[in-house]
Amino acid sequence: MLRLLWGSPLPPIRSGVSDYAAELLPSLARLAGVRVLEPPGWNGELAVPGITLVPEDTRPASGEVALIHLGNNPYHLWLLDHLEDARRVLVLHDLVLHHLLVEATLARGDDDGYRRRIVEAYGEAGAALADGRKMGFTAARDPFLFPARVPFVNGATAVVVHSAWARRHVLGEFPEMPVLHLAMPAYDPGTAIDRMKIRRSLGVTNGELLVMHLGFLTPAKGLETILEALSVATRMGVAIRLVLVGEGQALEGIQDAAKRLGIGDRVSATGWTPYETFVSLPAAADLGIVLRSPSAGETSAAVVRFLACGTPVVVGGLNQFLEWPSSAVARITPGPSGTAELVRVFLKASEELRSGAAARRRKAARTAYVAGEHRPSDVAQKLAAFLGELDL
Repeated sequence: MLRLLWGSPLPPIRSGVSDYAAELLPSLARLAGVRVLEPPGWNGELAVPGITLVPEDTRPASGEVALIHLGNNPYHLWLLDHLEDARRVLVLHDLVLHHLLVEATLARGDDDGYRRRIVEAYGEAGAALADGRKMGFTAARDPFLFPARVPFVNGATAVVVHSAWARRHVLGEFPEMPVLHLAMPAYDPGTAIDRMKIRRSLGVTNGELLVMHLGFLTPAKGLETILEALSVATRMGVAIRLVLVGEGQALEGIQDAAKRLGIGDRVSATGWTPYETFVSLPAAADLGIVLRSPSAGETSAAVVRFLACGTPVVVGGLNQFLEWPSSAVARITPGPSGTAELVRVFLKASEELRSGAAARRRKAARTAYVAGEHRPSDVAQKLAAFLGELDL
């Protein structure tokens, strides 16, 4: 029987990977023996039949595979000690890991460690980057130009990613590496959600086009474009509302910007939402919106959650986001034209709402979720099969 040592953030840590773990582990535990590492300082619960919780410094037992989840934020720092484990398989939730490298080295005063690892990845170019950074020269795009995967992936047995685009990039650096493109899992809320009840709880009236944004609020999420398009659509007579589901320091600035644009009453925020509510909340929306530029190579769990709830989505049309089916996911061009393109998407969605075509779009969204094998049971089966076939 396949045996795994799982390492990732866990609930109640406010990370998308925590939700990922909570949703996938029950299905995976039916296919394999699973021990789960407790994150440092963790005080949560993980009541999953067949799961055993073990201390964070536990090493893989004989015949056990370490499944280590890495993302581009400090919640994954404690897992770096497990990059010395034999028989380790890495799940890359982001393809850009430069920020994680900075947190592991420079943020701790370890300039030499940063230089050594960035040179390992990029040779002379990496050395120049480290020298420039030491002298105070750095730019916001540096991590995306130098994603720094090599120091983390070197020595791994295999890698798991969540898009075909990500798989191509990993194979470009590690041609001999077994790399699995695994669909992003998300809880299946079913088709019996009372979306009208949820809309009423949000104060949305009949006939209003409800646009929803899920996730932590940062400038990289395209919120400036969203607000500008919302302002234009409102002036064109579209009855439209934007609900922000999530938290972040950018929220106050977003609300101030909405007021300056004259749409303060069109924008509301829920703040952090408990998981039990969060998974069905997207059903209330007529259109989900997921714009991100630059992208860290993540495959957005927000997109999958919208589709699972039968809600069509609009995304920034680049890289991994181009893989979503156009029948359920509209694309806009990142850059200056984005506002105008997004206005056209809003106008079309508003017309579909009036004509009844929105129901067909919602059906296409749900079909994309099911056909894409995003249900946790489907994902667990594919992951277990891949791990079981590795030459360990």
